[in-house]
Amino acid sequence: MSRIRIIGGEWRSRLIDVSLVKGLRPTPDRVRETLFNWLGQDLHGKTCLDLFAGSGALGFEAASRGAAQVTMIEQDAVAWGALQANAKTLQASCVRIVRGDALKFARSADHGFDVVFLDPPYRAGWIERMGPLLPGLLCEGGVVYVEAEYKIENIDRLMRIKQGTAGQVYYHLFAAAP
Repeated sequence: MSRIRIIGGEWRSRLIDVSLVKGLRPTPDRVRETLFNWLGQDLHGKTCLDLFAGSGALGFEAASRGAAQVTMIEQDAVAWGALQANAKTLQASCVRIVRGDALKFARSADHGFDVVFLDPPYRAGWIERMGPLLPGLLCEGGVVYVEAEYKIENIDRLMRIKQGTAGQVYYHLFAAAP
C-alpha cells in the first residue's frame, strides 16, 4: 500500500491509500493541479464520473472540491476495496463506488455528467473503445478529461480544448464539438 495526497478543497493535504495493483498509476500532483485549474477549483453542483477510478485520485479530488456527486467505476477487487475504505475514512457521502466494467457502465449510463475522467490502463485500447460512448455521457456543457501515454488529437464528436504533458503522461480536456 502506498499513499497520495489530495491537493485541494475540503480534504486538502489528507492522504489516501493506494493499493499496489499492477498497472495502477495515480495521476501526479502537478497534473491534477493543472486539471483542476482548467475545471475551476470549485465544482459545487457538478456531477463527475471516474470510469477507471484506480487510486481514486481524480474522483476524490473532485469530491474534495465540492462536486455534488462523484461516481467511480473500478473492476479490480483490491483497488475497489481501497476506494471503499478511503471513502469511509473521508466520510465522502457524495461518492458512489461501483465495482464493474467501465465499458458496460458507459453503455448503460442513464444520465449525463458535467465531468468525465478517463485515465484507463495504458496500451490496452481503452480510449479507442470508450471514445464513441463519451459524448453520450456528457450533459450540456460537460467536459471529458483523458490521460494517455500518447497525444490525442481527437475523439468521436469531441473537440480538444486543452492539453499538456508531464514526463511520459499526456493529458487532455475535451468538450462536445459544435
